[in-house]
Parts: sequence; structure tokens; C-alpha cells
Amino acid sequence: MRPANDTLNKLLAQVFLGTFSLLALSFSSAAETQKSGPQCQKPIYLTFDTGHMGVAPLIADVLRKHQVPVTFFGANEKTKEGDGSLGEYWSAWWKERAAEGHDFASHTFDHAYWRADMDANKFKIRPSAGDQKDQNLTWGAEDYCANLKKAAQRLEAMTGRASLPLFRAPGGKTSPALLKAASQCGFTHVGWSPAGFLGDELSSQTYSNAKLLQTSLQTIKTGDILMAHLGIWSRQDPWAPVVLEPLIVGLKEKGFCFAKLRQHPQYSKLLFKVP
Repeated sequence: MRPANDTLNKLLAQVFLGTFSLLALSFSSAAETQKSGPQCQKPIYLTFDTGHMGVAPLIADVLRKHQVPVTFFGANEKTKEGDGSLGEYWSAWWKERAAEGHDFASHTFDHAYWRADMDANKFKIRPSAGDQKDQNLTWGAEDYCANLKKAAQRLEAMTGRASLPLFRAPGGKTSPALLKAASQCGFTHVGWSPAGFLGDELSSQTYSNAKLLQTSLQTIKTGDILMAHLGIWSRQDPWAPVVLEPLIVGLKEKGFCFAKLRQHPQYSKLLFKVP
């Protein structure tokens, strides 16, 4: 009978050890949760559109230093160095941002501005990049969708990550017909909040960096989507990174936390399947 009793004792010991381990893990998890504190109650969402990329490395340094996740909207714009913001020259930069966990979405490949509706499925478009730069064009819905997809696919090729089914129209210029056309090919538009316009494309003679920083810190509120660029040609006194770091520090001191658009209530259900 002793061998049977020995077997039973071993089984009981294994059960006890397993139960003890589960309890220990539960207490450890609870302690870690208590240590980390409650989730941030004041989320804001920082986004960047492409630009001349001259300040892109500095922006990346600031984001990494302060552990701020962002969503980048990419178009293949003219750059100070290289073959366009989505060109091969900058591909390693984009791949590094993906490794850091940032998200990516389309800004139209040719930075194509909507100018007017011609009818429900045709639009006046003026690209500021690409082979048809500064030309007044007529695009059908399928042309606009193709340009949205081209940017998304290029971002995916460089980053190895799926682009979000979101887009930002250059200048934020849209119409109900354009938004409908984009939605029919799987893209949802993302603008920015009034206070989230960070002003990096305004004249530095009229809007100094100090003034822009003060305004942002005073007006940004919970839930706002913030928008800046990876370089603006027209601004003489660059906004980034001079304003970016004190803005991040100041907003965190006010109790805000930075989240990705995939966590925004308006887009989270739409994006929950995106890896």
C-alpha cells in the first residue's frame, strides 16, 4: 500500500505547489498594478505629418527620451536631404520608428490637396509633390484611393508594420464627398482639435516659439488630437525641437498622458484588429 500512498502524497504536493504559485503570481500582479497606479485619466494624441524631414532626427530623439508614442501620417514630400520623405534615403529612419512602437497612416502619397468637388465622385486636386506637382488635376474617387493606398503601402514596406486604415488630407481639406470616397476604399479621416493645431507652419515673425508654447499649454485639453510636422519650409525659426520638448514636459506636469490614435475612443473599435 505504501507505493500508492507515496503517489498520492506526490500528487497532493504538486497540487499544493501549483496553487501556491498561482496565488503568488496573483499577489505579484496585484502589487505591480498598485505600484503603477491608476491609468491616466487625461489622454491626448500627438500626431506628425511629413515635411522636409530636416528636424525628423531631433524629433525622434525627443520622443524616445520622453517615451511618447505618436502616429505619423506619411506623404512623399520634398526633403532637405534624400529622395523624398518616403524615399529610400529615409527608409531606415521610418524602420527605427516602427521598432519604437509608433503607428503610421496615409497622408496621400503626392501630398494631394483637395480643392473642390466636381461631382460626387470627381474632385479638383492639386498635388504639392510628385510628377504632377503644382498642377490642377481632376481625380476620380479611384484615383484618390490609389494615392491613399500608395502612401500606406510604402509605409508598410519601410516599417514592416501594417498602416492604420486612417488618413489625413493635406491641409485638413476635405468634403463630404471626398470622405465618402475614401471610406469606400477603407480609409477614415483624422483631423486635429482646435487647440491641437500646434502652429509649426505659422510665420515665426508673428508667432514666436515662446508664444506657440504658451498657447498650447494653456489651451490643450483632455482628448485633443495634436498635429505638427517633420519640418516646415516656410518657418524661419523652426518649431521643432525647440517647442516640442518643453511642450511634452509641460503637458505631463499638468497630468496629461500621450496615447496613440488606436486608443482614441473614436477609432479604437475601428482599429482593434490592426497589429
